[in-house]
Amino acid sequence: MSVRLTIVTEIEKIAVEQNKTLAPLSDEVVLLDIGFDSLCFAILIARLEDTLASDPFSESDDGTIPLTLGDFVRAYENAAK
Repeated sequence: MSVRLTIVTEIEKIAVEQNKTLAPLSDEVVLLDIGFDSLCFAILIARLEDTLASDPFSESDDGTIPLTLGDFVRAYENAAK
């Protein structure tokens, strides 16, 4: 499964589990607008760390914070390289 598909699948699972309504998921959607609260994002980061064996935000020294879903996916794709 690709990194992108893994992330989108986890977002969709968490939305169902937490009874959240998602905005349409595209690379351009701002993360704060997808329909998640801080708990949902914490769950997502924890699951992705387990699934992808990576946390690009704690491993990175550049301090860049992803603003869009596309930025978020690219952070994980780059960490996997």
